[in-house]
Amino acid sequence: MQLLKRIGFYLIGLALGTLAVSFFWKNKKVSFDYGMDARTLKSIRIKKRLFSSEAKSVMELNSIDTAQISNILKTADVNFGKSKPRLRPCAEYYVTSTKIDLYVIRCDSTATIDKVIVK
Repeated sequence: MQLLKRIGFYLIGLALGTLAVSFFWKNKKVSFDYGMDARTLKSIRIKKRLFSSEAKSVMELNSIDTAQISNILKTADVNFGKSKPRLRPCAEYYVTSTKIDLYVIRCDSTATIDKVIVK
């Protein structure tokens, strides 16, 4: 009986602790970008974003604005098979989403959207 009582107290404490931590983190804008895709996309999002002339023309032709590009950079995946992450001085990444793919050149302080590919 003592063992069941201990397990019950443990589970009650674990549940209360989980609720408290989730309450405090909900009020703060904390992100857990631990995956390779998430870290890469976050580093692209926080840098100054530039657009190549080719990307601008495709965006104008297909009525794509920078808000859609920002949304893609939040929800898309990085195809590391088509990317060149170890290229120096600027790594190149192929970002895929459902309707639009991006080819991004990420340098130290800028991220250039080099190509916009509409599926």
